[in-house]
Amino acid sequence: MSVPLMPKATAVWLVENTSLSFEQIAEFCGMHPLEVQGIADGEVGQGMRGLDPTAGGQLSLDEIRRCEADPAARLQMLSTAKQYITPKTKGSRYTPVARRQDKPDAIAWLVKHYPTMTDAQIAKLIGTTKNTIQAVRGKTHWNSNNIKPRDPVLLGLCSQTHLDAAVSHLKPEPGKEAAGQSS
Repeated sequence: MSVPLMPKATAVWLVENTSLSFEQIAEFCGMHPLEVQGIADGEVGQGMRGLDPTAGGQLSLDEIRRCEADPAARLQMLSTAKQYITPKTKGSRYTPVARRQDKPDAIAWLVKHYPTMTDAQIAKLIGTTKNTIQAVRGKTHWNSNNIKPRDPVLLGLCSQTHLDAAVSHLKPEPGKEAAGQSS
């Protein structure tokens, strides 16, 4: 079940503006009933502004009224509610010091499995420099003896969806496309 955008703020609004049970609010917002009770008691979310789910198109007033009348009923999110996906941030991102030594391994893995991937695509995918990529490709990296190709997704340097998107834009290797078309 999908949860509303900003579930805690939505729970604050539902506690303040409806007579729904804590269990109903907790199930709709993907929270524990005790956390919703803490919101009602003022222990959790102090000073937080509530987010009206009806204004955001996530709930209808009729649905709220239906569930207020029947404590056993559960709130259903509108099917037209937008599913929010966090967009990939632009620009460079911070890589913790402990993970920086993993970047050459990820570069080696990408070069081994996707040799047609350009330096710019690799740099954008795992957040490294073209000089580092060229050093790994040419085996002139200062630590080239210890580089072991490892999957950048497993190393936590990129997500599987971003890797799949980068791979889908690759041009097929010469000779590979003709090999699959034998009659």
